[in-house]
Amino acid sequence: QVQVVESGGGSVQPGDSLTLSCVVSGGSFRDYAAAWFRQPPGKEREFVAAIIWTGDSTSYLDSVKGRFTISRDNAKNTAFLQMNRVSPEDTAVYYCAAGTKYTRVKGLWDFWGQGTRVTVST
Repeated sequence: QVQVVESGGGSVQPGDSLTLSCVVSGGSFRDYAAAWFRQPPGKEREFVAAIIWTGDSTSYLDSVKGRFTISRDNAKNTAFLQMNRVSPEDTAVYYCAAGTKYTRVKGLWDFWGQGTRVTVST
């Protein structure tokens, strides 16, 4: 049984940096693509970033390009989301997903974590 566990959320100020981690256990992480989605208060869950199995290809939501970086360490079964220059608009619950499809479509991901909350405010 595959489990996905996120960590690293918290309360930060605008302009700060934060790194989220996602550990995937119970499966072969190197066979999965990984992604981060987020759900702002009162809004739908949206795609943020994805990374292919080898880490050679990544994809980002336009509003986070140049500020966020997704990466992975297959030896540690872990994916990361480095968040720089955060703004209040980045406030959301961030979810990690793993699966066999490399896609921006949330319904096509196989495994999900419970989420970690990020709050950006002064």
